[in-house]
Amino acid sequence: MTKYCYPKAKRLLKPAEFKSVFNQPLFKVHQTHFMAFAYDADQDQARLGMAITKKRIPTAVARNTIKRILREQFRHKHSGLPALDIVFILKKTTKELSNDQMREEIDDLLVKITAKRRRILATSN
Repeated sequence: MTKYCYPKAKRLLKPAEFKSVFNQPLFKVHQTHFMAFAYDADQDQARLGMAITKKRIPTAVARNTIKRILREQFRHKHSGLPALDIVFILKKTTKELSNDQMREEIDDLLVKITAKRRRILATSN
């Protein structure tokens, strides 16, 4: 049975961890509102980081809602993700999106990340 918890082992916590993902990403994946940077992790599981800025989403309530939805989708999809450090950023505001639309966009990104990682592994072998 899959555990749907979100312990510290599944999070990017230190600025140095975020910096390595942003400076040398293995690949980037784009959607309309979100973008994900992926970095080959030293861990045996995927880890999540979020960089949701006040510039794109001015209210704390809206930023926290986005982060909550990101964490929820990550928790549910974690078992199928490759061992990567993944950082999500916002490309543009999500005012016009409902929570369900945000979930769909995040799910699409996670599927793209898995597919892209498989392609990279297939070409390296």
